[in-house]
Amino acid sequence: MKYMVLLVGDGPQKPWPTMTPEEQGAAMARFGEFDAACTAHPEVSVVSGEALDGPDTATVVRTGADGTTTLTEGPYAEVLEGLGGFYVVEAPDLDTLVELLRLLPPYDMEIRPVVEYE
Repeated sequence: MKYMVLLVGDGPQKPWPTMTPEEQGAAMARFGEFDAACTAHPEVSVVSGEALDGPDTATVVRTGADGTTTLTEGPYAEVLEGLGGFYVVEAPDLDTLVELLRLLPPYDMEIRPVVEYE
């Protein structure tokens, strides 16, 4: 099953721009440990993962009842304010994924199963 993992910056992990180079290096090492652990697990693969730019570059699309869309620079959904990145991971079950995610820096995370249509 595929899962979307949202990395939210509201946890104990400091925002990237406020980290020292040493702190950024330590965080990158944890991302590397996570990637290596996923690669070593025969039933797990990282389908995609990216860091996201700050909320000042985000665009919100709202669709009205009449079907019109409005683009704004806010207000954002709560998670967008601290959303720092994401992964899409194929894992045999949620427990396996959660165990692997413990290797990442201490972000708050939201995990959602991906609905797959045939």
